[in-house]
Amino acid sequence: MSKVFLPPALVERTRSFALRYPHWAACIVATFMALVYWSLWASDRYISETNVVLESPQIAAPTMSFESLFSGNTGNAGDMLLLRDYMLSVDMLRKIDSQLDFRGHFSGKGIDFLSSLGDRDAPMEDLHEYYLKRVAVELDDYAQVLRVKVAAFDPAMAHRIAEVLLQEGEAHMNSMGQRLAEEQVSFLEKQVEKLGHKLDSARAELLDYQNEHGLVSPTGTVETISAVVASLEGQLATTRAKRSAMLSYLSPRSAEILRAESEIEALQQQIGIEQARMAQQSGGALNTVSSEYQKLDMQMKFALESYAAALAALQNTRIEAARKLKQVSVLQSPTVPEYAVEPQRLYNITVFTIITFFLGLILQMLVMIVKDHRD
Repeated sequence: MSKVFLPPALVERTRSFALRYPHWAACIVATFMALVYWSLWASDRYISETNVVLESPQIAAPTMSFESLFSGNTGNAGDMLLLRDYMLSVDMLRKIDSQLDFRGHFSGKGIDFLSSLGDRDAPMEDLHEYYLKRVAVELDDYAQVLRVKVAAFDPAMAHRIAEVLLQEGEAHMNSMGQRLAEEQVSFLEKQVEKLGHKLDSARAELLDYQNEHGLVSPTGTVETISAVVASLEGQLATTRAKRSAMLSYLSPRSAEILRAESEIEALQQQIGIEQARMAQQSGGALNTVSSEYQKLDMQMKFALESYAAALAALQNTRIEAARKLKQVSVLQSPTVPEYAVEPQRLYNITVFTIITFFLGLILQMLVMIVKDHRD
């Protein structure tokens, strides 16, 4: 193996420069190492991209406002963020690893040390941190589109990871929506069954009360008796007026006066009987029966309204359950990369060189300031 010999003068000049300007020497060495790394050593990374939207059967009329003009349609923003978080979650990583051997691919041979996973048996926390560097899921707030990018060291692997993200993401959103809908439907079914029993009990209690007292509607009977009493009182007043008129020209012992007094007495007795039917201290009067009947009737009506409301809510929830199914609609299918997009070698070298140069300038200024203060 041949050795490379440098001229002694060049070696001495280089050593002198390094001793005099160590910060610039460090910057030059760092730039040279970055140049070697990104030019010769850094492994190629292939990017698979896909754009998706989350849709459901629910249709809402569009609204126009100043906020919507600047922020776009935010109707599905919450669901889109849930899908994004799941795609970047540890659960998704576990599924990708079990289906595609994520650890094996990113810790394989031939991958440069800085880009590789390194330890195939790395703990889940470290693996997830590495996963977030290779998978990017961004939400376009205006268009409501998820833009997914997957980086891998093989085009086929990047494509397969993107496909698993879409499939598992859609399955998870549907599962979450179905589980919530099933819980709501199950709760309402139990409520409907419970309210149905209450309605049957209230109806049976009302029927037993009606049969016990032999009245279909005590309230209606009370109203009828009240009308009868009012009619009898009208007749009583008329008869009394006629008797008063006849006393002005007939003897109190005359037949007409006696007949009028008999009618008045009969009317008073009948009025007393009818009033006793409606109210009496001993109990069993129609007002007591009517009051209890109204209570039972209100309970039955309330149970019926509650049962009808529960049935309507159950039907609406069943319809809503179908609308909660989410479908991941693919705007752009996961691409199969034909060439490596990353790392951006020239860009990285240029940016690193510029940053290193500015750091060297800052250090040079600090050195000059320190020298001025010493002088």
